[in-house]
Amino acid sequence: MLKVLLVDDEPFILQGIKVIIDWEKEGFEIAATAENGLEALEYLKKEKVDLIIADIRMPGMTGLELLEQIRREEISDAYFVILSGYAEFDYARRAMQNKCTEYLLKPVDRETLLKLLHKVRALSDRERQESKAHEEMEHAYFSRHLISLIHGKYDDVNLNYVKKHMKDTQGIRYVEIQKEQPNNLEEQSDKDLRNFQRELYDCCREFLKEDAKHCVFDVSADEKIYDIGFVYSENLAERLGMDDKTYLSAFRQYLVNNTKQPVIMLVGKKVPDISNVARSYGNACMLRSFQGFRARKEIYYYEDEVQVTAAGMVLCKQGLDQLLTTIEQNNHMEIRKAVEQFYEEMSQMGMNAESMNLNINYLLFQLIHLASEQDNDVNQEEILRLISESSFENGILRGSKAHMARFACEYGDYLSQLRKNVSRGVLGMVEKEIKENYAANLTLKGLSEKYYVNSAYLGQLFRKKYGLSFKDYLNNFRMEQAAGLLIRTDKKIVQIAEEVGYHDLDYFVNRFIQVKGCTPARFRKQMQQGS
Repeated sequence: MLKVLLVDDEPFILQGIKVIIDWEKEGFEIAATAENGLEALEYLKKEKVDLIIADIRMPGMTGLELLEQIRREEISDAYFVILSGYAEFDYARRAMQNKCTEYLLKPVDRETLLKLLHKVRALSDRERQESKAHEEMEHAYFSRHLISLIHGKYDDVNLNYVKKHMKDTQGIRYVEIQKEQPNNLEEQSDKDLRNFQRELYDCCREFLKEDAKHCVFDVSADEKIYDIGFVYSENLAERLGMDDKTYLSAFRQYLVNNTKQPVIMLVGKKVPDISNVARSYGNACMLRSFQGFRARKEIYYYEDEVQVTAAGMVLCKQGLDQLLTTIEQNNHMEIRKAVEQFYEEMSQMGMNAESMNLNINYLLFQLIHLASEQDNDVNQEEILRLISESSFENGILRGSKAHMARFACEYGDYLSQLRKNVSRGVLGMVEKEIKENYAANLTLKGLSEKYYVNSAYLGQLFRKKYGLSFKDYLNNFRMEQAAGLLIRTDKKIVQIAEEVGYHDLDYFVNRFIQVKGCTPARFRKQMQQGS
């Protein structure tokens, strides 16, 4: 509703304007009335309105004087309409010089008033759209500078722009926000994940309100991570009388309540200034890789998960070296023995949980390094996370000896496949399988087992070659077959859906719309008309 202030010293005119139309039906609300310009001025200093309709001649302060003063002192930017019994050019000229929207002659009839309100509504809608577009452009420009700082590739131009436009730049933590990933991440549609990412971003901005600039969409743009970046400043919490953990916990709970989805936060170490945010971002990336070896949490803090004190920083060098060697050689029997020895060595040394985590972290770093030497184009940290997430089942504790043994064997398979460059042959075989059996219940896991390829690696190969997940590739292929059947046959749509592998008609129709931009029925009609 647009709020209206009516100003006239004649009560019957005020009453007449009130009842001449249905203001609420037109999208307006009469917020207040005033008997003269001085009374209106006092009201405007306290309250905001969108439209002022004022008589030109009133005791104390005329409508023109009211208009001139609120524009001069920037008291209100509301649309202003002058009502006058005189068609005098000088009055109209003075009004227009002060951004008067309309100059109407009394008496004002119903049609004239409706026409005025429609004009004001159109002006308001256009200004709101322009303002929103301008705000989005400014936010996008700011985000580009902020992302440069986050990635550690910035200059003084980037730094100074961010410091000028961000109110709080001290006591910084980088926080990665994303949906808690299930084990079948590769089986989810990229489009669905992207849609949720946008929903999550909107919720973050709603929570932050005037601090929405601290929130950045898609910081990990070159990786298949559907994240929201949040540059936390300690002042955000202090303003609400909270500490870091209380604030972030409240933020996460707000996102969960509004998206109805599980959300996690990966919180980097606190750095003194926004210029150091790249260090905290690196911490969050490390947490993402090591998640699979930590108990599931709602918020992961770098200090709690990775760092340990100077005391107790002992590496089981012999056990680690032996385990790394067996993984690299991909001997599953020897891998399991090496895992047993590694955990036995940590137990004999009486290591606490922090020291055990340090040893596991060292192992993971070395495994990423081994894989990067073979193929630096693939996101090795993401591969490590996918393999670790897929390596435990019900009854197996995350980061336990059993989990480590399964993970190490799968990672050994992955390294072996990297060395043999199995992508050359396996993608061709999988493509052939899809072409010949696209209507069957094909899954990434099933195909990886059939062709003896690690499922995480196969998923990354698809993303690397086609720029989309296995499931989206399969869906797109099925839709092409469906489109062909729609054009070449008169089969019913439900029959075509079954023939290309969809037993749920609604799901098939929704997927078809996503790929082709229209329903199957409309697609068939368009093709028939075109021919």
